[in-house]
Formats: sequence, C-alpha cells, structure tokens
Amino acid sequence: MKKRIALLILVMAAGALLAVALVSAQQPPQQPPPPMDPLGDVMFPPDLIMGHTRELDLTQEQKTFMRAEIQRSTARFNELQWQVQDAMEALHALMKANPVNEQQALAQLDKVLDTEREIKRLHFGLAIALKNKLTPEQQAKLHELMMQMHQPGGGHGRGPGAGPGRGPGPGGPEGPGKPPGEPRPDGFEP
Repeated sequence: MKKRIALLILVMAAGALLAVALVSAQQPPQQPPPPMDPLGDVMFPPDLIMGHTRELDLTQEQKTFMRAEIQRSTARFNELQWQVQDAMEALHALMKANPVNEQQALAQLDKVLDTEREIKRLHFGLAIALKNKLTPEQQAKLHELMMQMHQPGGGHGRGPGAGPGRGPGPGGPEGPGKPPGEPRPDGFEP
C-alpha cells in the first residue's frame, strides 16, 4: 500500500513538473529592454512639451513658435517619407534581378540613405529649435517629468518604456499619412 501511495505521489509530481515545463516553453522569451537613448537626457520630444504646456507655463509666443515648427517639420517629414518609400521600392525592384547590377543597386541605396539622413537631420533640428525656446526652468521641469515617466507607476498611462520619442506625435501615434513602422514626424523614432 505504501508503495502505491509513493508511486501515485511520484506520478503526480512528475505530471506537475511536466505541466510547468510545457507552460514555460509556450511563453515567449523575455526581450531585453530597448537601449537607452544617448541623447534622451538632453532632448525633449515635441509631444512631451506640447502635452504639458500649462505645467511648463509656456508663453503664447513659445506655443505659437513650437506649433509652427512642428507643423513645418511634419509637412517636410511626410514628403521625405514618401521619397524613402519610392526609393525603397526602386531598390527592391533592382534587387529582384539575377544577377543584381551592383552599381545601380548601390546608387539606389545611397538615395535611400540620403533621404533617411535628411529625415534624421530634420528631427534633430526640430528638437534643437524647441529646446532653444525653453527657459532653463522649463527644461528642468521637463527633466522632472521625464524622470516621473521612467519610474514605475509614474507614466501617466503611458506605461513602461514611455519617454523621449515613445508617445504620440503630431497627428497621432503614426503621424498623418505615415506608413506603419516608419520614423515618426515628431522628431524621434519609436
């Protein structure tokens, strides 16, 4: 009788271990956190600034300037985004050939990279222009807001990983007319 009970306990324990192993195998592996933005502590995303205009006590002149800069940058971003898409389609067509014309493919890649560089420069220029309109006190307040967002439970509904460049930009999370998965018009990439 004792052998049967011991065998039953052993079978149940083995079954429990097998169930735990199966459940663990079905869960996706934990992904490492995204790398920290090396300039995240010295730049402020436009959506963070414009989402806290009252807390920052922005003047009407500051708000008008920032809205105009964001609109100008967004319009130019959209133009550049369509250029990148067209250039990528052309590159894709060149890469379908067998054999691939290396000179043409590399020249087309240069067009893609040049446009992407212009997009990054546009984003950086916008961030600089907005930061330069802020007073040292407003910048300190933004740093404080960013620290609150990075603390657990301090993201005001944005969740972990929120922070510079991770909130919605002008026109919503993806920006107006922007293909999914592309850099955002607010000056920062997801």
